Amino acid sequence: MIESDRELSAMVQELWDNDVNRLKPGKDYRISLQGKAGDSLAMNDDNNDGAGYPLFTFVDENIFKKETFLAFISLLDNYESDTGEPEIVTPEEVAENHKFLDLIIQTPTMKIAHKYLVEKNLSPADNTKFKEQLYRIWFELYARRGSSRPDSSGFEHVFVGETRGRRTVIGFHNWIQLYLQEKLGHIDYKGYSVNANSPQPDENKHILALQFSWKNGIKPKGSIFIGVSPEFEIALYTLCFLSSPNERVKVQFSYYDVEIVCHHYNQKHIGTTYPVLLKYQNPAKRN
Repeated sequence: MIESDRELSAMVQELWDNDVNRLKPGKDYRISLQGKAGDSLAMNDDNNDGAGYPLFTFVDENIFKKETFLAFISLLDNYESDTGEPEIVTPEEVAENHKFLDLIIQTPTMKIAHKYLVEKNLSPADNTKFKEQLYRIWFELYARRGSSRPDSSGFEHVFVGETRGRRTVIGFHNWIQLYLQEKLGHIDYKGYSVNANSPQPDENKHILALQFSWKNGIKPKGSIFIGVSPEFEIALYTLCFLSSPNERVKVQFSYYDVEIVCHHYNQKHIGTTYPVLLKYQNPAKRN
């Protein structure tokens, strides 16, 4: 077991406490966990489907009118999902990327993360230079495995999702994209995922491991935060990417003991990153 990184845990707790745009389970959204997903990876195996209904039963979409959510959602349709297909980035899409970063660096969570990274000499103090660093980490294109041309980025992989050989879903660790794609009928939620060591999922908690199909591909096991803001995820994952040489770091915050998996690509970009719930804690008056 990886020892919890106490300093990083304290920082993540601060990010969590200042995530003013986080949704409240049962009030701003509701999910229906239903059954446990099976082990088969066949697309149309009904025995594998532990869920007959969508994951999301309700989301207050007024939340999506908030500036950072609006800017985040505008980025989700800018990508070609199949790896190996080169990405063509238009000037309009570049402008949308910059607008998103301009907005999130003004949020409490990103300001806290930036201050910490500056103190550790991991990020420039100047906001413009910090934004350039964020752009490189998240939006610069690179060639994912098996491709000779730039066909992927950290943002696309983590937040939008990709398909490999059109049969396997890779990445796709974001609840907003999951909700929007499920609403469009592109997602078939197959049930939650647990193993012998993981806690039972909870509809009122903010982390979930699950199985789903997207378009024609299957995501055998994914893990996501639910209800958190885009700025919280960018702040958390950027913090882990820049401050930890390990590709797995254990943090404790709120109700959660979590391992943040963060794979680097050439030490310049995020390859993938997502939370793995290890266990629940019972802190007093946490949410």
